[in-house]
Amino acid sequence: MYVKRVLLENFRNYQNQEIEFVDNINIIYGDNAQGKTSILEAIFLCSMGKSFRSKKDSDLIKFNEKKSKAEIQFVKLDREGSIVSQIENQKTFFINGVKQNKISDIIGKVNVVIFTPNDIDIIEDGPQRRRKYIDMMISSLKPNYIHLLNNYNKVLEQRNNYLKQIKLEKKPEEMLEIWDEQLAELSSKIYEYRNVYIKKISEKIKDIHNMITNCGKDTEEIKIKYISTGDNKEVFLKNILKSRKIDIQKGYTSVGIHRDDLIIYINHKPVSVFGSRGQKRTVVLSLKLSELAIVSDELNGDAPILLLDDFMSELDKKRRTILLEKIKGYQVIITCTDEIDINCKNKRIFYVDNGICVKKE
Repeated sequence: MYVKRVLLENFRNYQNQEIEFVDNINIIYGDNAQGKTSILEAIFLCSMGKSFRSKKDSDLIKFNEKKSKAEIQFVKLDREGSIVSQIENQKTFFINGVKQNKISDIIGKVNVVIFTPNDIDIIEDGPQRRRKYIDMMISSLKPNYIHLLNNYNKVLEQRNNYLKQIKLEKKPEEMLEIWDEQLAELSSKIYEYRNVYIKKISEKIKDIHNMITNCGKDTEEIKIKYISTGDNKEVFLKNILKSRKIDIQKGYTSVGIHRDDLIIYINHKPVSVFGSRGQKRTVVLSLKLSELAIVSDELNGDAPILLLDDFMSELDKKRRTILLEKIKGYQVIITCTDEIDINCKNKRIFYVDNGICVKKE
């Protein structure tokens, strides 16, 4: 699959822009804060339903304008199509001109894998960031997973509200059983999804990491461990019941799938604690290339689109060479501050200046 065309209206600093890509390598360069990343952001928005760099939809509207529009026109093995995102008072999506009722309806229609310099946060930040990473990956491949997460979060919020009522208003504890049962059921289903895909990453990442580092398995060994409070409904329910008194005191649910973590080890030590900055960068590259391979496998030959947001500048020459070798056969859209030389016959180069993107001849 590939994005054939991107159209922007009052999106970030773009007033009216049309960009036509090739299905291989596309390089977008220019100074910082000119609008390069906004192009990738528009593609990501139309693929995943949200920005990868802003929580507020209003940030995507050009200054002094009331609404914005981003559209991607794409080609897949079996069809062509378009996805439009309109932001005014609210965010609305259209697939081939048909309004979608839920944001989750667009996810999975176009698959992207994105590399950004901030991806190191997956390693350095807390468990929430790593859960977000694995959840986003699964959601792009399994739409039902989004519904499970949404339902879990609703039940969790209801249980937390009732915990506060027990503490402050002396409501009966027995009523918690309603939410305990639902949380345990949803936790077991979410765990199954996460466990499957974390195993897939573990299978891919070992060889990829060894190739990048040129280290034998006895020198630098990478492992991933999934930390959870249970692995089936009965265990989740048991742990929820065990923590009930503590939860009432705290006023929130202290155990459950919302506390899971994904820990990456190098030579049996957590890389988040003991890894150097360079090791963390390499682990992120290995993790992302593993994701790319898994998404490709799941799509049965309809390869995802690869977005590289100023990521090449984070890599040394050796790692750049390995990355470029691993991404052959994908549509790649790269942003960078300086025009980079990539040996590829079918490539297109764009220059961005103050919200205007021009193809170089």
